[in-house]
Amino acid sequence: PMRARRRKAEAAGVPWPRALWLAAVLALLGALLPAGAQEAAGARELSALARLSGGGVRLSQGWGGLGLEIGLSRAVPWRVFTLEAPRRLVLDFSELDWRGFDGAALAAGSDAVVAARAGLLRPGWSRLVLELAAPYTVESAAMQTLADGSARLRLRLEKSSPEAFADTAGAPPNALFSLPNATANLPPRKRQTGDRPLVVVLDPGHGGIDPGAERAGIREADLVLQFARELREMLLREGDFKVVLTREDDVFVPLEMRVTLARRAGADVLISLHADALSRGRASGAAVYTLSEEASDLASEKLAERHDRGDLLAGVDLSAQSDSVALVLMDLARRETVPRSERLADALIEGIYAATGATRRNARLSAGFSVLKAPDIPSVLIELGFLSSERDRANLADAAWRRAVAEGIRDALEYWAIEDAAEAIRLRQ
Repeated sequence: PMRARRRKAEAAGVPWPRALWLAAVLALLGALLPAGAQEAAGARELSALARLSGGGVRLSQGWGGLGLEIGLSRAVPWRVFTLEAPRRLVLDFSELDWRGFDGAALAAGSDAVVAARAGLLRPGWSRLVLELAAPYTVESAAMQTLADGSARLRLRLEKSSPEAFADTAGAPPNALFSLPNATANLPPRKRQTGDRPLVVVLDPGHGGIDPGAERAGIREADLVLQFARELREMLLREGDFKVVLTREDDVFVPLEMRVTLARRAGADVLISLHADALSRGRASGAAVYTLSEEASDLASEKLAERHDRGDLLAGVDLSAQSDSVALVLMDLARRETVPRSERLADALIEGIYAATGATRRNARLSAGFSVLKAPDIPSVLIELGFLSSERDRANLADAAWRRAVAEGIRDALEYWAIEDAAEAIRLRQ
């Protein structure tokens, strides 16, 4: 039956992944509404918080195939699609609470799944992503509403060729999940000369489906959001700053969108905030990163890869390639921006060390972090500490220590703004 539906969809000119998720939503509408009420379906929006139930998420692996079953406390709208590089199965749900889901245990129990992650994608929508060890295509997908009001979603995936997987992969066109254009109709941003408040965009890393590092019950996404709010309040009290956060809640914001938000805010500075953890070796103390295609050390290179991988495991499609002419223009713009970013990083290291004395011995580092690639905005990434370090965890949990770090960052921004404005004025003369 599924293959027959696929042939009908293709004959009608509807791409198969789109037809699959559209059929799922329409079928769900019919199942949820009582007889005779389907005509009014368009007049109201389905919205009800569902939770995992009946065993949660379960995988079963057979000869040439993979089964996925998800128990829910009630039926909700959903969709399914696949993405490449790496190969991923993506499931979106409206109003589904993922508490109790253990992605590491799910992946460990199956040779077909490399990694699994679930969480909030944006307000009202959550996402499950399975990174697949081999190409599997979706052969059937259906949600069944049971007599007690609960629901069960069953998917059947069959092993296929890389070519067949590529033919069906791709996110469905849907305005609800698309991102706005990055810089449409934005006027050029003039460099600050000290005659207006400095626009600082604070970027709390991770969030939603991407919790970041986790140690001793502390989630990186929660910690850096809390610190960003505290730092914002301190900067606003000074009166010389305008502060914007790339996220205000525990939601997922793709790396590209973080830079877009900074540009839309007219940022003079973008500061990305993190508190990572090391699986090997020891490190403690704050560090400040600037952009470089060649990382300053192997640990920095791996750290940048993990940050970018957060987008991949959240189901972001990174298949689009940059235009070669645009790359040349961005490189030209960075000739001015990179030295400004480096001076900002130096000032931040001095400010944080003066306030706390808690920086790494080699605190000034560089790597290819995607969030630092805005060619027109001086950008840095601050690792406030490492959750893998007991001392750093204690510091990060201490409100007084965080306040001292915020004071150091504030002082550094004030110093940098004065020096940067003076240079801008000299260049204009």
